[in-house]
Amino acid sequence: MSQFLRASRSALSRAAAHQQKIAVPHRTFLTSAARQADPVQDLYLRELRSYKPTPPKPGDADAHVHKFNVPRAPPSPEEMNIASDLKAYEAQEVEVEGQAASGESAPVEESWFEEEEDEAPAAH
Repeated sequence: MSQFLRASRSALSRAAAHQQKIAVPHRTFLTSAARQADPVQDLYLRELRSYKPTPPKPGDADAHVHKFNVPRAPPSPEEMNIASDLKAYEAQEVEVEGQAASGESAPVEESWFEEEEDEAPAAH
């Protein structure tokens, strides 16, 4: 496959050269053997290699961590005054719909639906 590509490329370049009668430029990749020295990069890499971090001490995290305290348990219903709440509930008056409360007169119901009388059709 690569031989075919090389052959077709060279054939195309020859055909183009004959038509234009100029030399066909070829791309080349050149690498220089000598590497340009970068003093800043060399200094940075040397300092990076020589850096030794200090090991953490066991007490370093104490300033940043809170101690765990177990939360208080919520009060149980038995601790509340259930007996007085029950007596207050039993002392309430029962309200029944349609009955008047003690000492009040019975409400008068209003009729929301009123029928209109049919008007006699007008004579023509």
